[in-house]
Amino acid sequence: TAAMLEGTGLAPVHAKHPNRVFDVAIAEQHGVTFAAGLATEGFRPIAAIYSTFLQRGFDSVVHDVVVQGLPVIIAMDRAGFVGDDGKTHQGFIDISYLRCLPGMVVAAPKDETELRDLLYTAVQHLDGPFAIRYPRGAGTGAATDVAMKAIPIGKGEILREGADITLAGFGAPVAECLKAADILEEAGIQATVVNARYAKPLDEALFVELARKTGGIITAEENVRSGGFGDAVLEALSDHGLAASVLDTITMPDAIVDHGPQKTMRQIHQLDAAGIAARAKAALEAKPKRISGAKSASA
Repeated sequence: TAAMLEGTGLAPVHAKHPNRVFDVAIAEQHGVTFAAGLATEGFRPIAAIYSTFLQRGFDSVVHDVVVQGLPVIIAMDRAGFVGDDGKTHQGFIDISYLRCLPGMVVAAPKDETELRDLLYTAVQHLDGPFAIRYPRGAGTGAATDVAMKAIPIGKGEILREGADITLAGFGAPVAECLKAADILEEAGIQATVVNARYAKPLDEALFVELARKTGGIITAEENVRSGGFGDAVLEALSDHGLAASVLDTITMPDAIVDHGPQKTMRQIHQLDAAGIAARAKAALEAKPKRISGAKSASA
């Protein structure tokens, strides 16, 4: 890590394993290249860096990791809305600048248990770099006293099924999508909820199936729209002539987001349950012929 032992939660690990945790100080580019060097010698390095500061190491990610095809794991803390650390710390573009890199896996867990499982998966992945983004703050309370398991790369999961619309979350917004589905159900709208897990490689087959089975797809992510998870879904469905099935992509704005509590920022930018539900209702009302439950939704 690069001067982020405390912030990334590595201080206890460093205390227990001082010879396996290295703080390279405020030198993110060097930290990434250091991890690449370890990978050439057969180690399984994890570069734990805040999303915003990984931008400083991007050149090393490209030339020293991606071009070399090295299995470096990038753990991006503080992805998405960061809270009161300030506008410079918002993790708002990492999906975009990593998804374009050849061979890069880009993943995000729905909760702390899945974060552990994705790290477990990444350690076993030897075919190139593996990036995992996760938000600042406490977990959701998911059980962690279960055995770790590998998650198939490029495979999402359906958490709830409904015929009228699909809510697809990437990372932290998955929990809000589940709550939004409850709100929609009260309005007579049945929503499928998807935990995408991977923005690259995307579970293309799953999204093609849902585009054909449900009334449309809404994506939710804490990243800007350009090049993000929603764009990945649009690109994949466009290849199948199904781009119109993406009714809305809910993202961070095309602006520098000011600092403030995460809850407040999610409310402002409609990435909380109420906002996602409202956007879903509006999308369905705009395209009533595309859903089976249009009349009940209008009512």
